Amino acid sequence: MNDDINHIPSNTPGFQTELAEKLAELAPEAIADGKIDVEKLTELLDSDADDSNERFGLVWPGKKRALRAAQQPTTATLKPDLENSKDWGTTKNVFIEGDNLEVLKVLQKHYHGKIKMIYIDPPYNTGKDFVYPDNFKEGLGTYLEWTKQVNDEGKKLSTNSESEGRYHSNWLNMMYPRLKLARNLLQDDGVIFASIDDNEFHNLFQIMLQVFGEQNYLSTFTWVNNLKGRQITGAGAAGTKETVIAFARNAHFTSEFKIPVEKARALMPQVYKGFDYEIHEDEHGPYVVKNELYNTNSAFNEKTRPNLVFDIYYNPSTREVKTADVSNGHVFDGFVKIPPKVNNNGVHKYHAFRWSRGKVESEQHNLLFKKTSQVYRVYTKVRDVTFTSMKDLILGISTTAGAKAVQDLGMRSSLFDYPKPPQLIEILASALTDDQDIVVDFFSGSGSTAHAVMQLNAEDGGNRRHIQIQLPEPTLEDSEARKAGFSTISKLSRERIRRAGEKIRQDFSEQLSQRDTPLDVGFRAYKLSDTNFAKWQVSSDTPANELEQHLLELRESANDNATPADLFVELLLKQGYSLTEDIGDVSIAGLDLKTVLDADGDVAVLAYLDEHSKPTLDQLREIVDSKPVRFVILEDCFQGDDELKTNLVQISKTNGIELWTA
Repeated sequence: MNDDINHIPSNTPGFQTELAEKLAELAPEAIADGKIDVEKLTELLDSDADDSNERFGLVWPGKKRALRAAQQPTTATLKPDLENSKDWGTTKNVFIEGDNLEVLKVLQKHYHGKIKMIYIDPPYNTGKDFVYPDNFKEGLGTYLEWTKQVNDEGKKLSTNSESEGRYHSNWLNMMYPRLKLARNLLQDDGVIFASIDDNEFHNLFQIMLQVFGEQNYLSTFTWVNNLKGRQITGAGAAGTKETVIAFARNAHFTSEFKIPVEKARALMPQVYKGFDYEIHEDEHGPYVVKNELYNTNSAFNEKTRPNLVFDIYYNPSTREVKTADVSNGHVFDGFVKIPPKVNNNGVHKYHAFRWSRGKVESEQHNLLFKKTSQVYRVYTKVRDVTFTSMKDLILGISTTAGAKAVQDLGMRSSLFDYPKPPQLIEILASALTDDQDIVVDFFSGSGSTAHAVMQLNAEDGGNRRHIQIQLPEPTLEDSEARKAGFSTISKLSRERIRRAGEKIRQDFSEQLSQRDTPLDVGFRAYKLSDTNFAKWQVSSDTPANELEQHLLELRESANDNATPADLFVELLLKQGYSLTEDIGDVSIAGLDLKTVLDADGDVAVLAYLDEHSKPTLDQLREIVDSKPVRFVILEDCFQGDDELKTNLVQISKTNGIELWTA
């Protein structure tokens, strides 16, 4: 009978076990007595394995424990927070209040390999406090203890001052496990962008190399955000920039970053002024004029690229184009000769063209010949007039743009500490994401990422979704935010997202009225909490009286303080459903059940979660007759009636319905 019942696990997968299972599939001969034979695995890898003790890579105190923190399963869940949500019933966006290390573990089941873009602006290591409750033993327990402290006393858990002996190590131990978990969420063509300043740039870059792989490094964007320069507190130059590091999950599947021409010119005219962005049109369609056909790199010449060194002939009357070998004479009458550019370095005679002879002749309609003085110059026509290649210099978006974006919402900029400009994130998102893609920010802070995603959707008609994760870090007691009634950063962030959504609706009202689907400016709010179901996991040093109480609590599978919605969301998460499922209520045979509908409106899941009311067999038959794909019932609903349970198994099997218990 047990083979016909699926049991919902009480915690997230053990990532160490999953890795071992994958290795067992790839190399079964490396498995001995159920364990990985490391020596055999090294032998199988042969020259691909490095058996030396010295190898390149960043090492710091606590690194192994930080890795174990990422691999340690969690019993945590997310509780629906309807009071702090906006448009709960229709939105596909999510805001989660909780420690991002634990939340990222909870998200693994459904969102593994489903995220197109992650943007993070982690706390910069400036010698001031940063608060993330890691003790590498029981992350959730530490988090719950910490949030209790915050609620009662408003205290921060830890500091990371420069006087501490492990100033950089503490920061790396915070970042490393989160990046490991974040990588799992990215789809094959997904990208993570991480903003950072000079204090930890090199260390962050090194751990991202380790987590994502050197082959998946994409770009380092220099964001010049303060041309006035920041105040110098010691030696060196005044800082004018921050950095955004970009890594792919798999660079092989990642395309070139391209951004809308009009957006690029509007936000960064200094960078994207180009030669001529005016859109022209010929018999082949619209085009913009770009670079000259000459290759300016002297490394490409008649010796290294002989196929790219030739004479071009152009007939101004007929616009016909021909090519010929380089010569001192003139081959075609009625044609203007355009020779390769002379190289003045004394080593090679000519610069090469960027196109071959065959390409010049077959795609002459994509060349533009312009007469300047007495000579003709050749330029290329680019037919993609909507997008342009993104450059790794971000100029024209200052730090004050972040403050202004907040002020435009009717909020004082002093409520936030250096909010990121939505324009910065919008540029990155426009280069990578498309309709229906999901963008995650697990250091949500001021909510700029959510603002940027909604803004971009309003501008280009997209339906991108966002997931924000923010620790309920307390605002300072004497801060403007606390005085305004915002006790935590997460409360402040949610308010900013609400206001941003309403302003975007107003600003784009005419454009939005023409959309097929309404612009989604809502979000489902959740809070990280411990499981709503009893746990067998206890520490070996648990006192006897606590252990006795724990065993008494295990008599019932569900927490009596949990609502049916709390229980249902946890069960859905552990079965791999998303945080934005179409959840509803239904009554069948006098029993109240929770439902999830599929895209066609049919019942995908039915759940009976009242362990205090034992259903009858007739009631269970009626539930099964409604033909859900999956039926979930609490184990304690049977109240020890094995015959009732056996009958349910049989009627479920007969009707082809998955039966799950918890």
